Amino acid sequence: MADKQEFVKDIANIDEDFATWYTDIVRKAELADYTDTKGCIAIKPYGYAIWENIKDYTDKLFKETGVQNVYFPLLIPESLLQKEKDHVEGFAPEVAMVTEAGGEKLEEKLCIRPTSETIFSNLYSKWLKSWRDLPMEYNQWCSVLRWEKETRPFLRSREFLWQEGHTIHETEKEARERTKKMLDIYAKIIEELLAIPVLKGRKTEKEKFSGAEETYTVETLTRDGRALQSGTSHYFGQNFTKPFEIKFQNRDGKEEYAYQTSWGISTRLIGALIMAHGDERGLKLPPKVSPVQVKIIPIAMHKEGVLEKAEELKEILKKQFRVEVDGRSQVTPGFKFNECELKGIPVRIEIGPRDIENGKCIIVRRDTLEKREIELANLEEEVGKTLEDIQNNMYELCKKRLEEKTQVAKTLEEFENKINENQGYIKAMWCGDVSCEDKIKELTGAHSRCIPFEEEHLSDTCVCCGKPSKYLVFWGRQY
Repeated sequence: MADKQEFVKDIANIDEDFATWYTDIVRKAELADYTDTKGCIAIKPYGYAIWENIKDYTDKLFKETGVQNVYFPLLIPESLLQKEKDHVEGFAPEVAMVTEAGGEKLEEKLCIRPTSETIFSNLYSKWLKSWRDLPMEYNQWCSVLRWEKETRPFLRSREFLWQEGHTIHETEKEARERTKKMLDIYAKIIEELLAIPVLKGRKTEKEKFSGAEETYTVETLTRDGRALQSGTSHYFGQNFTKPFEIKFQNRDGKEEYAYQTSWGISTRLIGALIMAHGDERGLKLPPKVSPVQVKIIPIAMHKEGVLEKAEELKEILKKQFRVEVDGRSQVTPGFKFNECELKGIPVRIEIGPRDIENGKCIIVRRDTLEKREIELANLEEEVGKTLEDIQNNMYELCKKRLEEKTQVAKTLEEFENKINENQGYIKAMWCGDVSCEDKIKELTGAHSRCIPFEEEHLSDTCVCCGKPSKYLVFWGRQY
């Protein structure tokens, strides 16, 4: 194992400067880089491969529930954005407009999509005729642009990749069921693929999506105890279908407005991965999402048969796993070991002349850095078991941290003390008044994260004002 100090010299100390550590990992693990377009990043092959794995896993789950993929325009006429009052007010500060093209001023401004509810709604109004056409359950994989003032790679970029699903339904019941179903799919993606436990619930009125009746969220927690909104699903009711005239002839032959939903996750999930699992040595990737699950490193590669044996092992393993051989001669094995750890590759296999002679190899797991010798005859089985154990262990470590960083507060003083001493989630009762929500944020820096689906009654009074409580809320400082 390479010397720890030698390895981490170019990475900020994770416990002393988490923010700088994060950006160091993004760049040094070759996930992304900054560009001359302010607030926008270039996603490099390794980072994009992670997104592709998330996308492929997610797309399959969507299609299993009947969702179809489409593609809609990047440019949206300003008049469409103006049709839903709450929606346009919520997004106005983030909207970028095209005012000139082809050397001429445009008759109508075109906004670069911050989200696509309006253009989907406009076309749904043209396509929908009868209840027989319903449901329309469409999703698009695309990029959006939001003019964020402060940016951080993956977590908050001006342009980012995402999926946005938009559906219309015959009944309120069907629309609400779709809204909840998508939230459950997001929870499955984050927990089973990314090995990060989630908190599920409903956003408060203040924090819900602009134009929605209800917004549901999956929240994750970073290593430094900050909350990260990792996916949202919105029930719109008829808030868009009425202004956009999305009507259909119902089963009784009468005209009726449809019910609508939208839902999305983005490349923010890559930020969640880094912040949930990374350590002082770099990135740690769960095997299911890692672009490379196994890296084989030949030792004393100049000796006859070593590189050939490494390639032979790759041919055996690649039937089941994503595997590479690092056959570079210009760098040392120690450099390669460090790079594997920096990039978070779950399993490293080391094999040299003596190993080959003994019919063995060394296997090293990234999550615990445990190193052990195994028989080559059992390689496939041992790698499979190790990858499965790493996936489970990474989830359990995150779950333990979540539990340790979730505290109860019954008074504002207790709230402030606890979040300062052990930053994480605070569970506290709330009266439902936005002024208390604002005061908690002002005094502690914590936002309401969600009202959990599984309610607990911790106290009869609001943590802020002392009036009768209505809801249990999870609060946390956010990225």
